Amino acid sequence: MKASEGASKLRAAVEAFFDGEILPRHREWVAHVACHPGAPPFLGPLRARARELGLWNLWQPDRLSNRDYAPIAEIMGRLPWASEVFNGQAPDVPNMIMLQHAATAAQKQRWLEPLLDGRIRSAFGMTEPDVASADATNIATSLRRDGGEWVVNGRKWYITGGAHPDCAFVIVMGVSRPEGSRTGRHSCVIVPMDAPGVKVVRELRFLGWEDSIAPIAELEFRDVRVPLDNLLGGEGEGFAAAQVRLGPARLHHCMRAIGTCEVLVELMMARAAERTTFGRTLIDYDATQHAIARSRIEIEQARLLVLHTAERLDADGHHAAWRDVSMVKVAVPEMAQRIADRALQLFGAMGGSDDAPIHRAFAVARMLRIADGPDEVHLRQIFRAEPPARWRVADSPYITPGA
Repeated sequence: MKASEGASKLRAAVEAFFDGEILPRHREWVAHVACHPGAPPFLGPLRARARELGLWNLWQPDRLSNRDYAPIAEIMGRLPWASEVFNGQAPDVPNMIMLQHAATAAQKQRWLEPLLDGRIRSAFGMTEPDVASADATNIATSLRRDGGEWVVNGRKWYITGGAHPDCAFVIVMGVSRPEGSRTGRHSCVIVPMDAPGVKVVRELRFLGWEDSIAPIAELEFRDVRVPLDNLLGGEGEGFAAAQVRLGPARLHHCMRAIGTCEVLVELMMARAAERTTFGRTLIDYDATQHAIARSRIEIEQARLLVLHTAERLDADGHHAAWRDVSMVKVAVPEMAQRIADRALQLFGAMGGSDDAPIHRAFAVARMLRIADGPDEVHLRQIFRAEPPARWRVADSPYITPGA
């Protein structure tokens, strides 16, 4: 699982840039987003500098493999906004992967190129308020042909990035073939956010957390008309096209979550060394040591699982690696939630305040257990891939009755 020499140099460059240019601006970033929508003024120059250093769009397969990108994404996960400096933020990266895979040349020129350049933002519209969207085949938004146009009607919510002021388009998944098969009824169309009939109903929070990087929206589409050429991929292929973006999206989320957990462990070590109760520092208590030690074990386990899955994705593609991706998607957010909970307990009241990043880390980890497929869906898929038992219990050579 050793990274290539070129990837190791890029990782070192990203870490140096993070430590020297990004982390020192974090308090300024927090102060800005607390009072203003959109990115702070210093983000543009930081992004330009990252581009100059060759640290832009590192997620692209022609730059780095998934395996080599994983440790870099982990660094970006140390702060909620760091990935945006490198144009590595969600949901834009999985949207760009989807566009690279399914878009026409004209679509790439209009939508992909400005995303790659960092001039616009985007969203992906799958989840709906009126159906159980964990089963994507339930999606009810309608895509109806009318002459040379698609007419879009429906509601979407918890759409990451949909409320961002620079969001230029949303990829909408809807039903275009009601008579089609269970996974052949849906298509994806590109809908400009300024198209008549598109409405940002409200900005949403999750457990009180507001996503300042990709503000979450509830969207309404009322008789929205877009050209037939805005179809992304083939008609009836929306379900399959969505899977192309979901594999990398899930893996990248988990890569960044490990970086967040490293920050939480560092904060726990600092807090435990500084606080005294009943005549002893917190770090001298077995309970504290065990909480930190368990967190370290879980981080190392999760990292190995992520790296293994990234290698599988590189070698065999997303169709072959779906089970591995599902295991990562369950294991890492659960781990991140546990570690955030330990940090919250150790920090006490401060851990639940905006002074510390802990409650945000907890909320994001808890959201990831639902977003991009809830735990139950992934566990079901993992179980279904398990081979049946070779023997009945009574016939198994591992059972020795009466011995």
